Amino acid sequence: MSWFVIDLHYLKPLPAIDAAMKAHVAFLEEQRAAGVFIAWGRKVPRTGGIILARDLERSALEATMQRDPFVSRGLAQLTITEFAAKPQAVVDGVDALLKLLAQR
Repeated sequence: MSWFVIDLHYLKPLPAIDAAMKAHVAFLEEQRAAGVFIAWGRKVPRTGGIILARDLERSALEATMQRDPFVSRGLAQLTITEFAAKPQAVVDGVDALLKLLAQR
């Protein structure tokens, strides 16, 4: 199973980023509902964001990411890193972490 780390780096000032945030979050939620994105969040300091994705061919993920409003509007550039995850070791751990975070 391939997993991906998507690293978004902002190219524009934060007011431009914030203006597109609602559309970006809708995109993230759409991909979460499809089972592609499993976690995301802002970098600290706020220079971009990180998305974790799984169960997709790299070419399909690249095409999907072109629909992200941050990317399509030229607000952020992205780097995609693919890695081979061991399903039991990683998925169970990520699922447990996400459940813990949801309780907070």
